[in-house]
Amino acid sequence: MSDIAKLPHQKELFGHPVGLYVLFFTEMWERFSYYGMRALLVLYLTSKTTDLNPGIGWSQSDALSLYGWYTALVYIMSIPGGILADKFLGQKKSVILGAILLVIGHSILAIEAMFAFYTGLVFIILGVGCLKPNISTMVGSLYKKGDLRRDKGFTIFYIGINIGAFLSGIVVGYIGEVHGWHYGFGLAGILMILGLIQFISGQKYLVHVGNYLGKSDNVEDQEAYKRPLNRVEKDRIIVLLTSFLLIIAFFAAFEQAGGLMNIYAREKTDRILLGWQVPATWFQSLNSFFIITLGIGIAAFWAKRKLRGTEASSLYKMIIGLGAVGIGFLFMSAAASEYDNVGSSAMYWLVLAYLFHTIGELCLSPVSLSFVTKLAPAKYASIMMGIYFATTGLGNKAAGLLGESSTIFGEFKVFTGIAIFCMVFTILVFIFLKKLKVLTHGAEDNEVDFSTKEKFELAEN
Repeated sequence: MSDIAKLPHQKELFGHPVGLYVLFFTEMWERFSYYGMRALLVLYLTSKTTDLNPGIGWSQSDALSLYGWYTALVYIMSIPGGILADKFLGQKKSVILGAILLVIGHSILAIEAMFAFYTGLVFIILGVGCLKPNISTMVGSLYKKGDLRRDKGFTIFYIGINIGAFLSGIVVGYIGEVHGWHYGFGLAGILMILGLIQFISGQKYLVHVGNYLGKSDNVEDQEAYKRPLNRVEKDRIIVLLTSFLLIIAFFAAFEQAGGLMNIYAREKTDRILLGWQVPATWFQSLNSFFIITLGIGIAAFWAKRKLRGTEASSLYKMIIGLGAVGIGFLFMSAAASEYDNVGSSAMYWLVLAYLFHTIGELCLSPVSLSFVTKLAPAKYASIMMGIYFATTGLGNKAAGLLGESSTIFGEFKVFTGIAIFCMVFTILVFIFLKKLKVLTHGAEDNEVDFSTKEKFELAEN
């Protein structure tokens, strides 16, 4: 079939379905709104009510506690969001509902009142819960079983996430920190409207994904909801649930970025560069900058290893990712040590920490999203993705608790403890790697690049 004869949902751009880029931009604006909010939250809560840009005046401990609960609930709500999609609405309608709730939530946050603050948070939690697991599941549905491009597709999708996060740290962070917290909150809502419009206008490229399977005309889809799980599917669920322990550990460390590391950047880092003070929120964009610049290269590195027959399973990548984030915290330990000795720490420690955290994230986060879509049974696809995001929520809550503990133990002990834990856990999971791979029943074996294969077959015909 030539490109001219292809239906809109079959067309490709840069070797991937065009639908991927519809989801890419939708998620980009959703993450713009979320990470813009995340960059401001703790700083807004801890800013004094008498400041030129007044905040709420909470203690660091209370602010980090709320941050932990908020970021945890945002992702835990992905479980009911996944159930809503699988049992009632389908993924597409759930994404639209989530986007609408996010627009409402960020708009309410623009109002300067405590009731509006809490109400806005509730709408954002519900909105992310509806949107996040379902748009990620739709990405996996764009690719056939055994398509090597799936992991690359998730990395491209992940770059979209981080373009949004990068821009939000710079734009929303600057507007909120300099001109007014609530202006920043409101701007995040305005940009989410673009994501909603863009998703709705791109539906012709998503005809075959995200539909409610309970009313599908496809006989195979109907049967897959009716029959009980077989042994292979049960084993794969066991592997997924086990891999989620890695996710909790990773995000308990990684999500210090919006909490403890955010406060550390503002209060204990020498941010003077060429006579100008770098806004603390701008460090939140380092992670996204590194993902945008390194994402494709790291994805290509793993794909080449896979084609050479070298170890490149999803579980192996996830283990490497946890180890990398542990190394990143060694740089934060060095920063805290320098502060204890001289009263401030250099910015390059944060840059190095975010660099290794990003390498770890690229090895783990987009890969684990893809892994869920490879192993989850069709009738539980969104629910399993919801559980995945709920585990990231538990990691976020653990991150908040670890951040709070710094008020008792100090940053050096907390950063060093996180580094040691990540490395020890990495070694423990690596010991069981072979046994876990057996339980996947070859879900990642014999993967090929379908776009290349189809072009080759077309040329032969």
